[in-house]
Amino acid sequence: MDIINKYLDYLKYNKNYSDKTIKNYKLDLKDYFHFLEQESLNYQEVTYEDLRYLFKHFESLKLSNKSIRRHISSIKGFYRYLTLENKVLDNPFLYVSLPKKESKLPRYLTYEELLEIFQEMPLKTNSDLRNRLILEFLYATGIRVSEIISISISDLDFFNQSVKILGKGKKTRIVYYNDVVKKLLEKYLDIYPKLNKKGLAYLFLNQKGDPLTTSGVSYIINQVIKKISFKKHITPHMLRHSFATHLLNNGCDLSTVQELLGHSSISTTGIYTHVTLDHIKDVYYKCHPRD
Repeated sequence: MDIINKYLDYLKYNKNYSDKTIKNYKLDLKDYFHFLEQESLNYQEVTYEDLRYLFKHFESLKLSNKSIRRHISSIKGFYRYLTLENKVLDNPFLYVSLPKKESKLPRYLTYEELLEIFQEMPLKTNSDLRNRLILEFLYATGIRVSEIISISISDLDFFNQSVKILGKGKKTRIVYYNDVVKKLLEKYLDIYPKLNKKGLAYLFLNQKGDPLTTSGVSYIINQVIKKISFKKHITPHMLRHSFATHLLNNGCDLSTVQELLGHSSISTTGIYTHVTLDHIKDVYYKCHPRD
């Protein structure tokens, strides 16, 4: 619908939302308008009382709380826009509260498990070197997989061992990498001209010389784990979780971890404190002299 497209343009050009976020909003709003059509409702005339049918609709789809939260957030944002544009007189979603978040602790790897993976990874071919660098980079910086595939050579500051990252909402931040990554990066840049067949600016490329995708990085990690016969299933996000957990376990303060992860709210970073509390408990029982 025309009104949805106008709203999506507003998100892109006025609010600087990412393409991925806009795509999710589009899907959620298409679902919502399909629901309205089924119920013979007009989006401009929906009342607060009508929303009970929407929640029954969500219930029939057996959506998780997380999915319902996203749908409601998308629709609430849409109605805020309609109110600003004077397309509706009353916002029926104004007092709708989001379902409670399901508390799900982040899955992470121990440092010993990561060492096992890194030490078992071969370094025989150019692809091996790139793959090792990707895994080490994700763990060293804690960046998202969507962020690592967007890094260009010009984003690297070799002197300070830092990288400029374009994160969610097009916000930039600086993250740092360690000496292990520095050495691998130097080796990788030596063979980089052979990989960069199309003269692109991106740091990480596939075998055809095209930029890596998020699914491409996941595929690389799956192949690495299969090759070294590691017992756990690993996702790129687990390396981010491991980064945050290990920093906190080693005394890093929460606000610094928040900044490095690119979280807009410290409450988002706070989920890692639940994980580190287990570590604190273990240390307490090992170190306290009184049984």
